[in-house]
Amino acid sequence: MIDFNSEQESNKVVFDEGKFRKMVTERAYSKFKKRGGIGGHDMEDWLEAESEIKKQCFYWFHDE
Repeated sequence: MIDFNSEQESNKVVFDEGKFRKMVTERAYSKFKKRGGIGGHDMEDWLEAESEIKKQCFYWFHDE
């Protein structure tokens, strides 16, 4: 797992938790809209969105 609150050694990037939450919110909302705006899947949408954003951020900040 990625520690989103820590600094990375090589490029000193500090992950902004507020930005992360906004990205997850937008992705979860997109999932809701894609389903036609039908509710009842809030937690599922949130957890999927959170996982997707974490993976995306890992690749953005991963040193090769």
